[in-house]
Amino acid sequence: MLSKSLIEDVLTAALSTGGDFSEIFVEDRFTNNITLQSGRIETCLSGRDFGVGIRVFKGLQSVYAYTTDFSKEGLINAAKNAAQAITGNTIIQLVPLIHEKAETIHPVQIMPQEVDKFRKAAIMKKTYDTAKNYHSSISQVTVRFMDEEQNVLIANSEGKFAEDKRVRSKLSIQAVAVRDNQMETGFHGPGAHQGFEFFENLNIDHYANEAARIAVTMLDASPCPSGKFPVIIDNEFGGVIFHEACGHGLEATSVAKNNSVFANRIGEKVAPSIVTYIDDGTIQNEWGSINIDDEGEKARKNVLIENGILKGYLIDKFNSRRMGMESTGSGRRQSFRFAPTSRMTNTYIAPGKSTPEEIIANTEQGIYTKYMGGGQVNPATGDYNFAVMEAYEVKNGKLGKPLKGATLIGNGPKTLQLVDMVGNNLGHGAGMCGSLSGSIPVNVGQPMIRVSEITVGGTKGE
Repeated sequence: MLSKSLIEDVLTAALSTGGDFSEIFVEDRFTNNITLQSGRIETCLSGRDFGVGIRVFKGLQSVYAYTTDFSKEGLINAAKNAAQAITGNTIIQLVPLIHEKAETIHPVQIMPQEVDKFRKAAIMKKTYDTAKNYHSSISQVTVRFMDEEQNVLIANSEGKFAEDKRVRSKLSIQAVAVRDNQMETGFHGPGAHQGFEFFENLNIDHYANEAARIAVTMLDASPCPSGKFPVIIDNEFGGVIFHEACGHGLEATSVAKNNSVFANRIGEKVAPSIVTYIDDGTIQNEWGSINIDDEGEKARKNVLIENGILKGYLIDKFNSRRMGMESTGSGRRQSFRFAPTSRMTNTYIAPGKSTPEEIIANTEQGIYTKYMGGGQVNPATGDYNFAVMEAYEVKNGKLGKPLKGATLIGNGPKTLQLVDMVGNNLGHGAGMCGSLSGSIPVNVGQPMIRVSEITVGGTKGE
């Protein structure tokens, strides 16, 4: 992508005013985005994005600049501009660059660029037809297809020189059901760190029918009661609550500045002993998986909470300086336009011993949330509220009528303490996560769990 000699010149220029560390991040990304609605292709966009990010450290000072001018003059100027914010007396010498190609732990069989758009459109049309034909009340289906190939080169003044190729594929299905004046929506969005083989092997009928089924089911849902209840949260995307309300609080982005309720608590019991919370970027071909992070560190499995005890944080290179702790391979960014910071990959609650049937049977009265919707969280406090896309009442250990309008309201660390049953059916859901370094692909996951009490916002008087 760039020659080693040019990279060395850029890194040296970035250190010219006394910085103690410099880094270059080179990105060449190809993307395809197609939208199908009302049975027709509405948009079909392809693009290529190339750029370079340059970062300089001096102690606990960090400066970042980026450019799309990859001429030698343009890169040297960008490096010198970044360096202008740094002052020091000692000029650091570069450690000789040692080239390392990232080990591919997420194999790709069919590169997206090798597949014509007609084959991609055929996948979308099949998805559309399946969802549209699920039930007569389905009035609209939108299918979105995405694939991308991201090639990166990362080098720094400590001798790091790594290259990586990331390929991701995703299919999103939204179905709308209408009856009289009522309208309900269902959604599913599977994705993977894979090539076009992901779509060929995907159980399209399952995901398309599920999106449609949610919408149709909610047409017959009753208003959700409000109050404090035991809440059963199903697997896969149910993990979004702990991703938002706990996962972000375990990132060094907030921990290093003591802006997290989990700061300075390693070794403390923060959850019941049945809860183990893990971030693992090495799970083969999962949507949030990586070969290396965006600072060139190898992906790894980080156990954050083990049997209820806080074991560690997700740490990037810069915040490792603040905390006096090693990087955990968690430095990630959306693109060359963002400086990296600590981020999650595939974060999940490890499976327990209870079966889903046992969890439901042991709940006398409560709410069962099958699919979560969107939500908000304050990372400093862990306070959250999340909409529920599909929910049911639980009475006498059995599932009852569907409920709509449910919102879960609580505090992440407190909710974590109230987990009293953990299922054995671990599943992952693909999503996008936004933070200081932009929007990145992540998985959220868990088996079915039960929380002994959550405040449920619903309809007054029910």
